[in-house]
Amino acid sequence: MYKEISKELVSFIQKSPTAFHAVEQMRSLLKDNGYEELLEGKKWHIEPGHRYFVTRNNSSIIALNLGTQLDNYSFNVAASHSDSPTFKLKENAELEVRGKYTQLNTEGYGGMLCATWFDRPLSIAGRVLVKEGDSYITRLLKIDRDLVLIPNVAIHMNRAVNDGFAYNKQVDLLPLFGGTETKAGDLKALIAKELNVNEEDICGEDLYLYNRMSPSIWGAHEEFISSPQLDDLQCAFTSLQGFLKGSNDQSINVFACFDNEEVGSGTKQGAASTFLYDVLHRINNALGKDDEDYYRALAASFMLSADNAHAVHPNHPEKTDVNNCVYMNEGVVVKSHAGQKYTSDGVSIAVFKGICEKAGVPVQFFANRSDVVGGSTLGNIAMAQVSMNSVDIGLPQLAMHSSYETVGIKDTYYMIQVMEEFFNSHIEETSAHELKVTR
Repeated sequence: MYKEISKELVSFIQKSPTAFHAVEQMRSLLKDNGYEELLEGKKWHIEPGHRYFVTRNNSSIIALNLGTQLDNYSFNVAASHSDSPTFKLKENAELEVRGKYTQLNTEGYGGMLCATWFDRPLSIAGRVLVKEGDSYITRLLKIDRDLVLIPNVAIHMNRAVNDGFAYNKQVDLLPLFGGTETKAGDLKALIAKELNVNEEDICGEDLYLYNRMSPSIWGAHEEFISSPQLDDLQCAFTSLQGFLKGSNDQSINVFACFDNEEVGSGTKQGAASTFLYDVLHRINNALGKDDEDYYRALAASFMLSADNAHAVHPNHPEKTDVNNCVYMNEGVVVKSHAGQKYTSDGVSIAVFKGICEKAGVPVQFFANRSDVVGGSTLGNIAMAQVSMNSVDIGLPQLAMHSSYETVGIKDTYYMIQVMEEFFNSHIEETSAHELKVTR
């Protein structure tokens, strides 16, 4: 059971080298399950009991499963993100070195563990804009072969590397693309060949490096999974699987996956944008409801902000709080922070614990050490646009923001079960002091 669902997860990740590819995978899964695609620039015709989805920038997506009895409805929202730390190619990417090498000029996207990108097979993926007549067509690109590599400097030339070394992204982390046979323009020619288009028709691109190493299931009892992009495609995958399995007549179930969390979410398609607000408000209006109905619905709505959490490191258990710490294969994590980097509070934690209990899934609790500044996620950012009860959750992992991360084999299954139970539930605000959760 655990191994089968884990194989589905790693297959999803292998097909999703960038946020654009991840959203395309989600789009295909939703269409296969009877969801109708909406366009933000077109008028929406919405009916209770129907299923819809909409994308923004081809890198963020929101799907909706509408109940049939929406007189007293609320939104059940699960949010995750589609992006991961990597390196983005600059517009003029080719760099010649002494007439012998060609490098690619890149810049860091997000906060990665730099050392993990050295000496491993990499390639290029993203989107390319191709001009066809008066139109600009988005084409997905994934060069499916070992294409570039970032070579380390030999220890003989950098004796201090094992004593702590500050990597310079403009100097140390540029990938090697070719040797003496490579000439200016070869990158664009390669892209045109991959897409079977003319070079002169390529008008723009958003291209990134991706790790070519295959995911692995390993350990004495095959209890671990290692793969690129587990943060946060593991939560995106499990949220979507639970969303597809769950439904209830009195709620509007919402699956949201945002781009650009790793760089602060402040884009038109990020969690800080109006994307979620726009979609929820338009759905409310298209159902013939007014603003009063919308605000009533938000008051009883609930968000699961799903982004992975730090497991206790076997070499450095002192890095985590002594008793608010989590372990792989021991269940879904609730994350809390007094400074409100996470949205969890007493109300949302209580509701979520009840959902986990109904799903038969173990739950763990994470807080940073009080003398360590931790990371943030998308829940509190999204709340600036759409306010509702929210809890920050995730799955335990090691080596977060490495190019090759590690999680437990059981936890993917656990999260799917929790998500299905959540989407089977209806949450109602019955008084100022009561939230009622029913199926």
